[in-house]
Amino acid sequence: MVSYLPISSPFIRFAGRYVDDAFGVAAGWNFFIFEAMLVPFEIVACNVIIHFWSDVVPAGGIIAIVIVLYAVINMLAVKWYGETEFWAALGKVLLIIGLIIFTFIAMLGGNPIKDRYGFRYWKTPGSFAELYYTGDLGRFLGFLQCLIQASFTIAGPDYVSMAAGEAENPRQVMPRAYNAVFYRLTAFFVLGSLCVGINVPYDDPELTAAFKSSKPGAAASPYVVAMNRLKIGGLPHIVNAMVLASAFSAGNSYVYCASRSLFGLALEGKAPRFLTRCTKDGVPIYCVGIVLLIALLSFLQLSENSAVVLNWFVSLVTASQLINFSVMCFTFLRFYKACQIQGLDRNSLPYKGFLQPYAAYYGLVGTFVMTFVGGYTVFLKGQWDIPTFLFSYMMIFVFPVLFLGWKFIKKTKFKRAHEIDLLQDLEEIEEYTRTFVPAPDKNWADKWFNKIFS
Repeated sequence: MVSYLPISSPFIRFAGRYVDDAFGVAAGWNFFIFEAMLVPFEIVACNVIIHFWSDVVPAGGIIAIVIVLYAVINMLAVKWYGETEFWAALGKVLLIIGLIIFTFIAMLGGNPIKDRYGFRYWKTPGSFAELYYTGDLGRFLGFLQCLIQASFTIAGPDYVSMAAGEAENPRQVMPRAYNAVFYRLTAFFVLGSLCVGINVPYDDPELTAAFKSSKPGAAASPYVVAMNRLKIGGLPHIVNAMVLASAFSAGNSYVYCASRSLFGLALEGKAPRFLTRCTKDGVPIYCVGIVLLIALLSFLQLSENSAVVLNWFVSLVTASQLINFSVMCFTFLRFYKACQIQGLDRNSLPYKGFLQPYAAYYGLVGTFVMTFVGGYTVFLKGQWDIPTFLFSYMMIFVFPVLFLGWKFIKKTKFKRAHEIDLLQDLEEIEEYTRTFVPAPDKNWADKWFNKIFS
C-alpha cells in the first residue's frame, strides 16, 4: 500500500481512506499513545542502566536530567536529529554484531577462564523455564511469556513507512527498505535471542535478583552477566555504555515521532487546533510539550522498583502495538478487496506482497488474539494486580471508545469496496516518479554507505 501511495503517516491515513474515517482517528491516537508511552519506558531504562555504575545520583535526578535533555534536543537542536540518529543506529548495529561475535568466541572457550560452555545451559537447567506452574503447563506458560515479550519488540516496518512522504523516489526506495528491515531485524532478533540463551541460564542469581527486586543487575544485560561470570574486565562497561546510548537515542526518537504524530492529527482536525502552532524552526512546540508531560510518568519508578515500572510500560506498549498491527492487516484486506472489485491488478503495483491475502488474515488473527493474551497473568490464582491489569488492557477499551465516539459525532460511514478511492494522490506521485533524477553520491563514503544500507 505504501509503495503504491507513499504519503506521510500512511497506515494511519489509509485506515481512514480504506475502512472508515473513525477507524483512522482511532488508529492515529493509538499510534500516538504507543509512541508517547515508549518515552518514559526508555527514560526508566536509562536510569536503570546508569545505576549499574553508581547510586550516587538519585533516580529522580537522573529522570529529570534525561527529560530536560530531550526537551533541549527537540526544541533547539532538532536540525541535527537526522544526522545523530543515523550514527546512533549505526552504533546499535555494531553493538549487536559485536555481541553475537563475542558469544561465538566465548562459548568455544575464548575467555579468561577457558570455559568451553557451548550449549551447556540448554541442558542445565534446561532450555524451557517453568513459570507459575510446574511440568508441561509451566513450560508452556514460560514460552507464552516469551511470545508476549517478543510482541513488544516487533516494531520496525511501521516506522519505515512513516518516512514514505519525505523519502526520495519512494516507489524504488520503500520496497528495498521494507525487505532490508524485515530480514535484518529477523536476523538480529533471532540470533540475539539465541545468544542470550547460550550465555546465561534462566535461573542465574544475578538476573533473578535484577528482575524480582530491581538490584543493580537489572542494568547488567545477559551479556554483561556472562562477561562478569567469565571474569572479562572492561568490556561490560563498554557494552553498558553503548546500551545506554541506544536507550537514550531511542527515547529521543520517540519524542520526535510521537510529537509529529500528534501534530499530524491536529493538522487533519483530529486533535485540538492549538497543537498546530510551531516555532520559527518548524518545531510543533505544544506537541513536544505534551509528549514530555507524558514522560513524567517515568517518576512512577520512585514509588515502585524499576523492574515493575518497566513491565507496566511494556504491557501498555505491547497492547497498543498489537492493535496497531491489527489495524494494518485489516486495512490491507479492505485495500485488497477494493483492488479486486475495481479491477486494479496487483501485479502492476510497485511492490506485491507474497501469500496475500492469507498472510494478512494470519497477521490479523495472531495480533488480535495476542492483544488479549498479553495480560493473562493477572487472572491466575493469586496474581491479581490492578496496575498490571490497567496497563495491559487500557488500550483495548480506549480504541473502541475513540472509534465509536468519532463515528457518532461525525456520522462517518464504513466504506464498501467499490466506494474506496484508490486514485487519490496517485497522479502527483506518478508524475514525481516519471521525472525523478537521482542525485549523484557526494563522496566515496556516501557511495559505500548507500550500497551497504540500501
